[in-house]
Amino acid sequence: MSLDVSPALLEKAERGEVDEREFVDCVRVSLPYAWELISSLVAQLKVDGTDFADNHVPPPSEQARGQLLRALASDAIRGALQRHFGVQLAFQNCHRVAVFAPSENNVARYQRFTSVREQLLNQSEELRDC
Repeated sequence: MSLDVSPALLEKAERGEVDEREFVDCVRVSLPYAWELISSLVAQLKVDGTDFADNHVPPPSEQARGQLLRALASDAIRGALQRHFGVQLAFQNCHRVAVFAPSENNVARYQRFTSVREQLLNQSEELRDC
């Protein structure tokens, strides 16, 4: 799953003049499932008034799963999304995305979520080949 980069944005990148807002928009257009999932988790933070939200529902298709993997496996994309939404992202398995609002209280929660123990506890037979 690659980004759908416009010729104009590619030309800017070749010149070294990339605006992160344009990059984020490219991600939004290229990876709509990933964008919508992360956007909805960020909105859930605001609606619930909490500092943590996560997703437990597997992607509806392999294409959607690929978008999610692309967004979260790329340091550039993940970093741009974190800065855009003002959250820290974490990822387990092939679909469990979590968003953490910036907070001193979230340091321990983030460390727990990204720990080896939590990764092992989040395994299941249905997700073995995802």
